[in-house]
This record gives sequence, C-alpha cells and structure tokens, in this order.
Amino acid sequence: MKKLLYRITLPLQYLLVFLFIVFEEFIWEGIAVPVGEYLRSLRLLQALEHVVRRMNRYLILVLFVLLFGGVELAGVTAGVLVVQGMVLSGLLLYGLKIPIAAFTFWLFGVSREKLLSFPWFHWTYERILTLFDWFKATDVYRHSMRALRNVKTRFRRLWSKLEGIFPQKEGSSLLRRLQALYRRIRERLRRNRLR
Repeated sequence: MKKLLYRITLPLQYLLVFLFIVFEEFIWEGIAVPVGEYLRSLRLLQALEHVVRRMNRYLILVLFVLLFGGVELAGVTAGVLVVQGMVLSGLLLYGLKIPIAAFTFWLFGVSREKLLSFPWFHWTYERILTLFDWFKATDVYRHSMRALRNVKTRFRRLWSKLEGIFPQKEGSSLLRRLQALYRRIRERLRRNRLR
C-alpha cells in the first residue's frame, strides 16, 4: 500500500518541486532579488525606512497583510489567466506583481521585529520556514536541484566554449557581441522594409 501511495504522489511531488524551483531559482533569485536590491538603493526607500521604523506595529501589520494579500491574489489571478489561455495577460500581471512583492519583502525586512511581535504572526512565520525546510529536505527536491546544478554547469561550459570560438575584442563578451549582431540585423531588416 505504501508503494502504491508513493507512486501516486510522486508525480505530484515532482510538479510541486518543479514549480518551487521555477519560483525560487528563476523568478525569485533571477528577478525579484535584483529588483529588491535596486529598490533598496533608491533614496526614497532609504528615507521611507526611517518612517516605517517609527510606525505603529498595528499599522505596519495592516499594510503588510494588504500588500502580501494583494501580491498573492495577483499571482493566483495570473495563473488562472495563463490556464484560461490568456498567457500574455497572465505573464504581464505576474511581471507587474514582482516589484510590489519585492517592496512587500523589503517592508518585512525593515519591520521584522514589530511583525514578529504578534504571536500568531511569529507562529505562522516559523511554520512556513519549517515547511520550506521539510520541502528542501525531500529526495525529490534534492535530486531535482542536483540535476539543475548539472544543467547550469553544462550551460556555463558550453557558453565558455562558445566564447572561445569567437575572436575576443578587448573588454567584449560573447553576449554583447551577439546583442550587437542582433541589432545590426534588425536595423538592416528595418531599412529594407522602408525601401
């Protein structure tokens, strides 16, 4: 019976791990973290940080819950739009939610002590961290992460080989050369259309 249950839940585990990796590796690490770092570098947010630190903890909680709820609702709505075939609308909505999510997590970072002073919030936060730790300890997750690391390593090797094939100019990378080539081709096509 255990083996049957395992075989039934295994595809679901892989699906959840896939979604988690896409979110964590590509969306969070690749987009949201850089957006968050950019936001933190803005003088406006640096000034806002002082205001947030002086705010009442209840006001911070309401602001955080509203932002977090809005971001999650936007994510679910984006997923529903994609499933309904409105892929561009779904991706656009998801893309628009990323800066708001980065701001929301910035707010959490700035007001963490005040938010965690609510016992229910602290309990929920600890349970979420425990759930993530459990999830990352599963065999499916660890196997998938090893496979992803192997793919990344192979891609880096391939990329460095490609860079070695093309003649190097001082301070130039393959990516910049490919971008310049793309721009030249696009410009020629545009000029040909105007004739």
